[in-house]
Amino acid sequence: MALQLIDADGVEALTMRKLAAALDANPMSLYHHVPNKDAVLRGVAERVGSQFRAGEREGIPWQDRLRELALGFRELCHRHPKLMGYSFARPDYIQPEDPFWLGLTDVLAAAKLPVSEIPRVAATLCAMFTGLLFGELNGALQRWTTLPPAPADPDGEDAPLPPKDMVDTMFSCALDAVIVGVETHVARLREEV
Repeated sequence: MALQLIDADGVEALTMRKLAAALDANPMSLYHHVPNKDAVLRGVAERVGSQFRAGEREGIPWQDRLRELALGFRELCHRHPKLMGYSFARPDYIQPEDPFWLGLTDVLAAAKLPVSEIPRVAATLCAMFTGLLFGELNGALQRWTTLPPAPADPDGEDAPLPPKDMVDTMFSCALDAVIVGVETHVARLREEV
């Protein structure tokens, strides 16, 4: 129920009182189950995170697995944008046991990245995906495509937001850059050995 309320009105609008009303319960009875709103939010985030399915197809190249992983994460973000936007601001939103983290580290191992490098590269990729998705969810990515040199309309209004397929193309381009970056990093590490 908390997730439904968040999806409808956002994290800021969720209160223990509203949650209790939606559950047809006494607000004080919620505190027998959770200590506070933050605990509710952590529980909701864990539940949503558990819905994520990492690209588990072992028989495909790691590059394709990374692409599937990122696109799956993006899809999850689009299903619950208000919760994910809130979660991205928390430094603990990805945990070592999260399916996304486990899938990402498995893909990096399949890329033959040295074990000592996997946490650092995985953290970097998490930051890149998070930043890209946060920009997409809050509309910044779409707006940036309309900044000059794109002309404003004659009335001085902002240019219209780009079509969704342009944002899809931008995300795909970023994924291509990430994959090439990992390939280059692996090759450079092999040269150093």
